[in-house]
Amino acid sequence: MILFPFRYLWWLVARLRSRLGKPPAYVMFVLEEDLPALPDPPRPLWQRFTSRPRLSSKELGERFNLIARNPQIKGVVLHLRPTGMTMATLEDLRELVAKLRKSGKRVVAFAPFYTTGTYYLACACDEILLMPSGNVAALGFSTTGMFMADGLRTIGLAADFVQISPYKSAPDILTKSKMSDEYRDQVTWLVESQYKELIGAIVEGRSLDESGARALIDRSPYGDRQAYEERVVDGLVAEEKLPDHLSRHFGRAATIATWEQAKASLQVPRPRFRRGRYVAVIRIEGTLVDGRSGQLPIKPPIEVPLFGEDRSGDLTVVQAARQIATDKRAAATVVYVNSRGGSSTASEAMRQAIEVIAARKPVVVVMGPAAASGGYWVSTAGSWIVARPSTLTGSIGVWSGKLVTGGVWTKLLFNRETIALGEHATMLSDDRPFTEEERKIVRREIERIYAYFLNLVAKARKMRADQVVPVAEGKVWTGRQALDRKLVDEMGGLDAGIRKAREMARLSDDAVVHEVRSPKRMISPRSEAATAAGWLGFLVDGVKLLSRAPALAVMEYLPRAPL
Repeated sequence: MILFPFRYLWWLVARLRSRLGKPPAYVMFVLEEDLPALPDPPRPLWQRFTSRPRLSSKELGERFNLIARNPQIKGVVLHLRPTGMTMATLEDLRELVAKLRKSGKRVVAFAPFYTTGTYYLACACDEILLMPSGNVAALGFSTTGMFMADGLRTIGLAADFVQISPYKSAPDILTKSKMSDEYRDQVTWLVESQYKELIGAIVEGRSLDESGARALIDRSPYGDRQAYEERVVDGLVAEEKLPDHLSRHFGRAATIATWEQAKASLQVPRPRFRRGRYVAVIRIEGTLVDGRSGQLPIKPPIEVPLFGEDRSGDLTVVQAARQIATDKRAAATVVYVNSRGGSSTASEAMRQAIEVIAARKPVVVVMGPAAASGGYWVSTAGSWIVARPSTLTGSIGVWSGKLVTGGVWTKLLFNRETIALGEHATMLSDDRPFTEEERKIVRREIERIYAYFLNLVAKARKMRADQVVPVAEGKVWTGRQALDRKLVDEMGGLDAGIRKAREMARLSDDAVVHEVRSPKRMISPRSEAATAAGWLGFLVDGVKLLSRAPALAVMEYLPRAPL
């Protein structure tokens, strides 16, 4: 409120600049890294010198909207580089491209070479251009699992986990020597689902039938000339020659500018005085832990699943949820979930807090690339669930166990001695595997939590218990498969979720959307462990946080095809 006059003054200045400036014919965006769905949350000042903010899909969509409203701009060039984007993220971008094209703008894809992911995105564009001497790589999906049980034994390590179902295979990487039949079946149906999405994109984008799309995939890779002759791409153009090439569709010499160069000539929307009812957005991303949310201060040199991810802590998320629940202006809530799960108790604490919101106002859950296991647990609080066709979800199940390190100390000739009082005081000790009695105790506990999970799903999705069990058992589904099994309600992304929330709250189509974060006075800007020891301390802290959880609702880390 206090800053509104300054924002309005800045808008007037920007509007004047836009009237004086001359926009380019095309605006170029270089997509060279993964795009989060929402803008990264503010980081402490000292961390801003070690990393730069990433462009989010939401911000890219806002930029596309400004371009769509400018009649002098003819289109956009997407300079594509291979990134670690998931299929769900690429589906977000394809939707943005389709919306921009629908406004009458031309979207051109350009790349030095295409991988499966970049070609999948390029097929949503009006034209696909390839740099001379470039290529279209082998298209399709492959996945490789690693199983380390035998190798761990050679250094004295062993994993002792109790699982409810063979499909809940998150511990398999540590407990097995090879891929189980259930793991193989699960990976196969997930890859097949994504393969069908790729075929559908090629059918639509290259005007082929299904057999033609399959043939295009199977004949890859393509050299530059072959790709052009077989209409895999529409032209071979050096990046320096793009203005000349695009001028054919412009009628005169086409100018290309980056977003930074072009934004001064674009008309910025009038700032709104944020009073009245709005749609609140709350995000739950990363591993679900008991405690505070946290982010890596510096990304580690290698990706460390589970322990090295950003964390959503129940203390942080619950506080944000309570803030929304008591805010009368928050007419509806969109919960964005991008998590493979974590602690079952943290998941339940978050779910209960969101359920309080749902008792007072509509709650729509939007699933990101993954909302599985604990991520699905949290999602059951929503009255409507939106997912992308390639979102990984489900994995309804729990497991528990420990990594046994006693053999390592023996090999090192280290002698550890423990004094304990209490029959089961050392049950979770890493010195030894569970005894038979302890294994029964652990199994009884995870069976109790699994039954609770099943009941939550049945109640939330209005299903009978016998309907839930076949789609549970730890099985992972893509969003499209989950829709067929009544685990989600709609295919779409954040825009679809916001649209549904506005509809349920009877808000106007342009009602304000505002992300809500926890009160600052209750959140430390960074964890003490991360401050003291950087990313390594963050990983160690993650191990400790998850080790305290009574049971884990974590989706297995299925190998991801390079996109």
